[in-house]
Amino acid sequence: MPDARIPQAGAAVAPKDIAKELFGPIAGNRWVQLIAGVIAMIVISNYQYAFTLFTPGLRQQFPGVAYAQIAGIFSMFILFETWPVPVAGYFVDRLGIRKLMIVGSIGILLGWLLGGTMAKSVFDLYIYYGAIAGTGAGIIYISTVANAVKWFPDRRGLAAGLTAAGFGGGAAITIMPIAATISSMGWAGAMASWGVGQGIVAFIMALILRHPPKGWTPLGWEQKAQKVTKAVAQSRVEYTWTQTVTRPEFYLLYAMFLFVCSGGLMTTGNLSQIAKSLNVFDAKIWGIAIVPFTATLTGVTNAFSRIMWGSISDRIGREYTMTVAFALEGVLIFLMTQITGQPMLFVILLPFVFLSWGEIYALFSAITGDIFGPKNASANYGILYTAKGMASILAGWGAALLAAHFAGSFTVPYYIAAVFDITAAILAFFALRPLVRGRIAREVPKTA
Repeated sequence: MPDARIPQAGAAVAPKDIAKELFGPIAGNRWVQLIAGVIAMIVISNYQYAFTLFTPGLRQQFPGVAYAQIAGIFSMFILFETWPVPVAGYFVDRLGIRKLMIVGSIGILLGWLLGGTMAKSVFDLYIYYGAIAGTGAGIIYISTVANAVKWFPDRRGLAAGLTAAGFGGGAAITIMPIAATISSMGWAGAMASWGVGQGIVAFIMALILRHPPKGWTPLGWEQKAQKVTKAVAQSRVEYTWTQTVTRPEFYLLYAMFLFVCSGGLMTTGNLSQIAKSLNVFDAKIWGIAIVPFTATLTGVTNAFSRIMWGSISDRIGREYTMTVAFALEGVLIFLMTQITGQPMLFVILLPFVFLSWGEIYALFSAITGDIFGPKNASANYGILYTAKGMASILAGWGAALLAAHFAGSFTVPYYIAAVFDITAAILAFFALRPLVRGRIAREVPKTA
């Protein structure tokens, strides 16, 4: 009788997952990698999405400082979250994700801890909140998004969407607790205590995360690849960052990212002031202040948008998805100018604005892996991600300055943002799709 433990002649041999053999059943499981990345993203989400909760306390703490300068803290954070990222992405691709994630976790911990305990001026917060925490958050962001792109070539939109959803949706879990902490401890105490907790969680996730082994593909990838590429154009060339920045489609993507990012960042960083300009700031919904209540709802839809649109893009293609989502965002952004004095419309409309905005962080990361290859995704998406830093200048300091010129009204900034969104939708359909598809159809496989 043949030994069942020994494969017999002609018997099918079960395929092996080299990632699990190398890293073990936990760290080698791509879904565990995805979950660890999502958790890391959740803890850095507050650095962006909870900033508006600190602004009332900051204005009281620094009464002689113009609001545009306080809004500059937000812009400084976004700049340092994005502009050093290409360098971080380069080292992530070459040194591995764990080392860079540890550096990032230390950065976010120190940024808020020092901001809450040592800051004596707005300039200090530019350093602590902006430069230190921003750099740490950027390292974590690019590490986890690029890792998802590498582990999920068959579901890039969904994986990037889920990871980015952690960043967009983490605030939905914590906005109300942070608001309560600010109420009981003040903005400084809340910033310090939350900074320590978030930094520790990110450090733990850093110990789990790994890049997939060289040559690894998910089981059954050969069959999946044919189905995926029918809707999603995937390059057969692995572009280095130096090659990527020579491509015209990169600059087209950069402009589109800048355009669409501006309106959502403006709303995120200035929500309290926007509520005041619309005469709804003092309203309460079921006894809850309207700004933290609405911010919680927008956190939910912001997270869901990344999953929803990312998954849709896996089925119909990135460019078609961008066209629909960006056009819808343009309409919704325009409607923000029409709801003055109507708190219920404020609560209803804002979540839909973020439902059509948050997907940019799934779509642009996924399409970067598609058209420039996954091997150097950290560095390539890191360069593209600096468009968010450019947008932060327009959305934070620039929008606040323009609003001040119009007696605190954000109507004109919203008009500009709506035009940006519609322009990006047109570019996705008429310029990006033919350019990318044409290039990929002509290329010859090679190793960069």
